[in-house]
Amino acid sequence: MTATPDSIKKILCCTDFSENADLAFSYALDAALHYPGSILYLLHVIPEPESQFWRTYIYDADNDADEKAKRDLDAKVDTEYRSRVPQSVDFRVEFRIGRDYQKILEFADSIQADLLVIGRQGRSHLRAFFFGGVAERVASRAKCPVLVVPLK
Repeated sequence: MTATPDSIKKILCCTDFSENADLAFSYALDAALHYPGSILYLLHVIPEPESQFWRTYIYDADNDADEKAKRDLDAKVDTEYRSRVPQSVDFRVEFRIGRDYQKILEFADSIQADLLVIGRQGRSHLRAFFFGGVAERVASRAKCPVLVVPLK
């Protein structure tokens, strides 16, 4: 069954903590407020190579690297996102490690998202044509409506 605008219950917003992701979150939050009773999920995907670098770097500084990384990410989410969400909104935060667009699509499928909101980074059309962006890959493969928010 395809979601209709009045049946939106699960909204997924993806973040890489960029300015554009912040703008996309504003749209996702507005949608969650417009659809009372909906759940707003925030997903951040850590690329596998980057996570390995940070894991090595952090292990030298702290024996409990995974906990430190989780605390740092939680603090960033609290500062940049959670503080903007009214208590009336059911807000849930998820992290995944792997290939960004694949993990986004897998998570969207696992929660049966009704709407996916993602920011599009400013890149040239030629580069996007040859390499494809995360937003373009997600939008072309998602099973639910996708709102792609360009940077103003």
